[in-house]
Formats: sequence, C-alpha cells, structure tokens
Amino acid sequence: MAFYTVNELRSMFLKFFEGKNHYVVDSFSLVPQNDESLLLINAGMAPLKPYFTGLETPPSKRMASCQKCVRTGDIDNVGLTNRHATFFEMLGNFSFGDYFKKEAIAWCWEFLTETVGLDPDRLYPSVYLDDDEAFDIWNKDIGIPKERIFRFGKEDNFWEHGSGPCGPCSEVYYDRGEQYGCGKPDCTVGCDCDRYCEVWNNVFTQFDGDGKGHYEPLEHKNIDTGMGLERLAMVVQDVESIFDIDNIKALRDHVCRIAQKEYLENEKDDISIRVITDHIRAVTFMLSDGITPSNEGRGYVLRRLLRRACRHGRILGIQGAFLIDLAGTVIEGSKDAYPNLAEKEAFILSTLRQEEAQFDRTVDQGLAILEKLEEKMAEEGKTELPGEEAFRLHDTFGFPLDLTKEILAEKNITVDEQGFAACMEKQKETARADRLKDASANTYMGADASVYEKLPAAMASLFIGYDQTEATSDIAAITGFEYPADEGVDEEEKVLDSLMEGCRGTVFTDITPYYAEMGGQEADIGIIRTETGEFKVEDVQQILGNKIGHIGSVTSGVIAANQQADLIVDVEKRKLSQRNHSATHLLQKALKVVLGDHVEQKGSAVNDKRLRFDFSHFAPMTGEEIREVEDLVNKEIRLNLMVVAKNMPIEEAKKTGAQALFGEKYGDVVRVVSMGDFSREFCGGLHVHATGEIGAFKIISETGVAAGVRRIEALTSTGLLDYYASVEKKLLDVAQTLKGTRENVVERAHAVVDENKQLQKKIDSLSQKLAKAAAGESEVQIEQVGSFKAMFLSVEDMGTEQLRDLGDTCKEKMGDGVAAIASVAGGKVTLLVTATDGAIKAGAHAGNLIREAAKLIGGGGGGRPTMAQAGGKNPAGINDAFDKIREMLSAL
Repeated sequence: MAFYTVNELRSMFLKFFEGKNHYVVDSFSLVPQNDESLLLINAGMAPLKPYFTGLETPPSKRMASCQKCVRTGDIDNVGLTNRHATFFEMLGNFSFGDYFKKEAIAWCWEFLTETVGLDPDRLYPSVYLDDDEAFDIWNKDIGIPKERIFRFGKEDNFWEHGSGPCGPCSEVYYDRGEQYGCGKPDCTVGCDCDRYCEVWNNVFTQFDGDGKGHYEPLEHKNIDTGMGLERLAMVVQDVESIFDIDNIKALRDHVCRIAQKEYLENEKDDISIRVITDHIRAVTFMLSDGITPSNEGRGYVLRRLLRRACRHGRILGIQGAFLIDLAGTVIEGSKDAYPNLAEKEAFILSTLRQEEAQFDRTVDQGLAILEKLEEKMAEEGKTELPGEEAFRLHDTFGFPLDLTKEILAEKNITVDEQGFAACMEKQKETARADRLKDASANTYMGADASVYEKLPAAMASLFIGYDQTEATSDIAAITGFEYPADEGVDEEEKVLDSLMEGCRGTVFTDITPYYAEMGGQEADIGIIRTETGEFKVEDVQQILGNKIGHIGSVTSGVIAANQQADLIVDVEKRKLSQRNHSATHLLQKALKVVLGDHVEQKGSAVNDKRLRFDFSHFAPMTGEEIREVEDLVNKEIRLNLMVVAKNMPIEEAKKTGAQALFGEKYGDVVRVVSMGDFSREFCGGLHVHATGEIGAFKIISETGVAAGVRRIEALTSTGLLDYYASVEKKLLDVAQTLKGTRENVVERAHAVVDENKQLQKKIDSLSQKLAKAAAGESEVQIEQVGSFKAMFLSVEDMGTEQLRDLGDTCKEKMGDGVAAIASVAGGKVTLLVTATDGAIKAGAHAGNLIREAAKLIGGGGGGRPTMAQAGGKNPAGINDAFDKIREMLSAL
C-alpha cells in the first residue's frame, strides 16, 4: 500500500467524489450559521441540516466536503489516551434524495480499495441487524463473504435521535494487525482494542421515526457519510495513533523540541505533549474562524483549550510563550487546504500572544488567592484546604490542582481531594450533558420546529430593494395568530389564509423591496396594503433560506393569501440607515490604516439613529488615534466617493482585495461594495450612492466589550446633528449654572474649580486642627489593655483622611500602642484601627482586629498590620466593636 499524506488523502477523496458528479464545497466555518442548537460545528453534516430536512434546497443533490470539526465533550480524556482529540477533519459525501445504498456502498469500496489501495482482505463491513438490503449489496454486489459481514444492533448500527429522520448504518472496519490487538482469542470486529479500526460510516436515512419505535419510510431517502481524515491517515500510514500521522507528528515533534523532551520516554510527559499538540490545532482553527477568547459560549471553549495548553506547557517545564511558534506549524501544514489560516495569521498570533501573557498573570493571581486562603486557614487553625476552594482555583482561575498541592505541601497543608473530586464530577455531569448535544450533532433539526417550517421548501422571495422602495406583488403565504393579543387567547402561531385587524403575523410575498435584517443592518419598516386591509411592517427577517418574512400586525381591515399587495418602504428611515452602514465600511478601513491590519470586524449594529462597530484590538484607543480615525473617515466623506456594488465570482472578488467578514461563509458569487479606491468589502447590505450623503462622522464612545475586542459607537447625518444640539443645550445649562456665557464657560469652570480647591485646603487645615484638639482632650482615654496601650475614640462627621490624621495624632500621644476610632455620619459608621511598629512586634495586627470588630457594626473590612478600615450600618454597635478589640488585644 502506498504512503499518502493527510493533505493528499483529503484531495484524493474530494476529487474522487467530484468525479462522481458531486458538488464539492469548502469547509464551513466552525461557527454554526443560523443554528442555535450547536456551539461549534462538530460533524460533517451539521452545516447541511437544512438540506436534509428539506427546509432549504441544496445547490446539488450530490455534495462532498472535508469539514473541520471541534468536539469538547471528552476534553478531560484528551492526552490521557492517544485516541481522543478535540479537533478533527470529517470527510463526507452526501445525497439528498438522489442515490442510495447501492451507489454509496460501491463508491465506499472503490475509494478505499482502488483509490487509496487498502487491502480488501483486511476490510470488514458491518450492517444493521435487520438491514438485509445492505447485507446483500456487500455480499452479492461487492463480493464480501457472509462470514466477514457483521450484523450489529441499534446501539451500534442504527442512527436516530428522538423523533424525525433516522436509519440504519453500515460501517467499514480495517484490521490493523495483531500488534494492535488485545490478544484475546475472541478479538474481532467490535472489540474495544485498537486492532479493528472503523474508517467509514454510511448512514442510510430512510425512515421517519416517532421516537417511540414506530417508523415510516421517507419519501426522499438520503445518504450521510462520515469518515475521520486523521483516522484514515493513521490506517494508510500504518502508525500507532493519530498523533503519529504526518502533519500531527510534525506538530508533536515541534512541541518536543520546545520542551526538550522525547516522546514515549515518560508517560506523564506524553500526556502533556498530546494535550498541547491537539489543543493548539483546535485553537488555531477556531481563531481563524473569528472566535475570540471570552468567559462564555464558544469563546470560553477557546479560552479553556488555550489555558489547558499553557498549563501543560508549564508541566513540561517550558519557559515563556510558546503557542505562537506551534501555531505557525499548524498554519504552515494546513494553509493550502484552509487559506484563511494564512490570511488571518496576524490575528491568530496576536491573540495567542495576549492570552499566554494573561495566563501568566492568572497563575500569579492564583498564587495571591492561595496565599489569602492560607492566612484564613491559619486564623481558623485548619490544615486542609476545602475541596471547593481548590476547585475554584482550578476552574475559575485555571490554577492546577497539582500546583496547589505542591505549594501547600511545603507548609504541611493538605487538600481535600475528595471534595475537589466531587466538584469535578459535578462539572463532568454538565460536560456529559454537552456530550449528549454533541451526540445529537447529526440531528437534522437541532432546534424546536417553528411554524415557518410548515411552509413549502421551494417557496422563495425575490429581493429587489437595492434600487427600489416600492413594489407590487402577490402574497404567497401568511403565518400568525387568529386572535388579537389584547383578547388574551392562548394560541400557537400557525399558517393562515388571512389575518384580521389587530392580529400579529408574518407576510410572505413573491417579490419585495424590504431589506431583511442581516449583517448587523437593521431591517426596513413600512406598510403592506391590499384592497381589503393594511399591514404595518415592524421587522423583516430572512427565514429558512430564501424566504423573506415581513413581521408586524394588521392595522385595518383584513389581508389574505394570494391577494395582490403594494409594499411601501419607509424611505426616510432607510436613507438614515444606509448612511450609517456606509460609514461602518469607511470606519473599518480607517481603523486598519491607523491601528494595523490585525483589525477585524467582530460585530456591528446599524440603524437609522447610530452605528456600533466591534473590532479586534488589544488596547483602548488613545485620543489621538480616535481623532485620526475620525479625520480619515470625514476626509473620505468630503471626497464624495462613488459607492459601487457589483456581483462577481468569489475568487475574482478575493483578487480585488475586498475585505470579507471574519468567519463568514460565502457562496460562489458575492456582492462587493467599493467606495472609490479607499474601501472594498463583501457586503449584501444597503448603501448610499456616494459618501458625501453621509454628511459627517463622529465617534462618541470607544470601550472594551471582551478580551481583545473593542467597540466604537458613532453618529452620522441627522443623528450627529441631534447629538450636537443636545451637547449645545447641556453647554448652555452649565454656563447658566456657573453664571457665565457659552463663550466663557471654560474659564468660569476653571475659576470655580480653583475656588473649590482653595476652600478644600481650608477645610482640611481646620479638620487637622480639630483632630489634634480631639486627641489632645483624650488623655483619659489612653488605656492599658493587656500589654498594649490603646485609645478608643468616637467622633462625628469625619472623613477617611481626617480619621487617618487623628489616628497618627493618637499614636504620637501613646508612643506605642493601638488606636481605634469610629466616625458616625448619615447613620453609617467608618471604623479605623491603627497600630505602631512596637505594637505590631508585640503581636497586634490592625487588619485582624478590624475584621472581627467590623461584624459588630454591621459591616466588613480589612487592611494591613499598620492600618485597617471598615464600614458598617450599625452605629449602636460601636462600643461592642471597641470591646471586641480590647478582648483580642488582651488575648495577645
């Protein structure tokens, strides 16, 4: 058998099925599109769900792909074995009501034996227990002896998830040889050992199940084939595991060079080597699809993988940042098949650089938290760290349990590992639930069915709104509610023949000038009018492919399906939205010019009032940078650049340098919007005809919304004029308050501030004199408490600074000792405890004293040995708090 690399096998598969008249598509993004049931794409068919259900029409009845996938349900097993991985590539050929078992099985066999060259005598097919059709094809058509065809039950060879499309499977196993087996005499296909490896799985979707064991034949039968590319390569290259195939081994070897370790010399090291090797692949591909680290959703998955890789780097003794180097190896090995890896290399590397640095800070933070926990245990006389605290360090701060145990062992402190394990098991239960979601990755619906799914799959709407705001069309369908909302009738939305006055619903027409919300641009609003009624359009959404739904309510009369209707868009709102949308294109280009090419759009929201633009950048913009961006955008507005939209093949569009939205999946033909030679982007939205229509541009805020993501809010046109009018009104109000005019308001403000500073100095001076006077009159309040001199004072309306001055005066009077001072203001208490160096050497600790005393004034606090402060809401507890301090000092 010939040796083929991973890249060669991928190409061979796709070319093979292209030769069988399959439409070959590039891998979809790891970010699911219009599928809330999935966090990440985790199977080859997952992006094709709408085609399997018939909700959308596929571009071809035969398709093939190599889909990048991420699964994290078994993340804790990655590294522990050489089987598990979070990132993998899934080869697949699919039929949507076209060919079925005969062709699928024949092509499977042809590819494996003739194209790849696997030994036919080492291949063993399996079929579902009752699937005689598949059995006969393998036996009679392919020529496999009956004794080499295995029949398995539902658990192994029948795919279904709840109710809906389902069917039997036929898998193909490859005998890798006795050296990979378990040695048992009954070892055969289906054994848990590594000898018989599943390389191909045909799913024959031929039934509609009710979830209760009853099945009806589907009118259109489908084929869903899945084959792990890495597993196929492992078999073809005759290596022990996926970590030994050519592209992953190159990465594994790179990890070993950085760590100065040899693979297969130390099992503990091997675990870390495999974890890093797998996780950096997943992380690099996730970043290339625009996923950014965060504390929720897929961003949390990314951050967890990143930090797990960083932690295992420390376990291996790797010093400094190392993930950037490894990501370069991933990019180099896969960029030919996935060009966006190279296109997004700068973003990938800059994100990794920041996250590694943040992990280092996280570990330092964990050390600080652990130190506080040690202090708390010492105070309580405990020598075992509670399991939930150890788990909090592990889960929230990424602080490894091994490191916690190692540090505490040096101080004769143990860790409640059973408690830690209980917390870990609770998290695993959550992971198991996630794994069930992963297992349902092949579900064809994924989410609850909606009323829109009852509409004909072939029904579509033609959008003509790029240059029209009015149109006449037939109403193709209506969904909605039969009763007005104010009647309080509990009902489900349904497909209707007509919609009455006061009722809400969705109207579908054959053609429409209404723009559906997309790409962050808000939908049009307006009215739909028929001879019998009027419908107010409040929102427009693209639904299930090419259907455009106008959402709103009937304001008068009744509207009905098949009626002719006039569709009238609110032109003023559209024009304002267009101006803000075109401004976002100028803004993105300006940000790249000013900040660098690493800037990528991470989200946007555009309506008639303002625009919001999220972008990748790792620091707040300076005032100078903001002004530079504003100046550049306004310059291009003044140049009145022509805005031109043109449809072109995607490869041609890429050659023009047009900016694509990070992580977005595009078709073969894309719409490119150009603004002179300044900006060129893939975009299906609505725009001005020339940039001069925007008027002017102003950034009103720049903030952070996530790690490595900044947000700009800006105004143009009417929104900007309204903003300036509001600012001018506030300026006049301030001028009147300061008894000045609009022209001299700045000078008046400076004068008032200077005056206040002088008054504050006088107040501070008087406060110091009062503090000294109060201390001077307190000779009798110096007490001997145990071995300490102490003073206890209760005053009114003193701020923190005055209390500190008073504390210093008390220490001067005592020479050595502890002072406790309480100030009451507005029904609240501020308590200050201060201790001299001599008192601290004798055992006093202001922070410890105030921690207990604060509870008696209904509050909390803490601080250093020399000074501590607390706040509370119970002035009546001041004397009790003082007594508590006396008690604690007496015990020292």
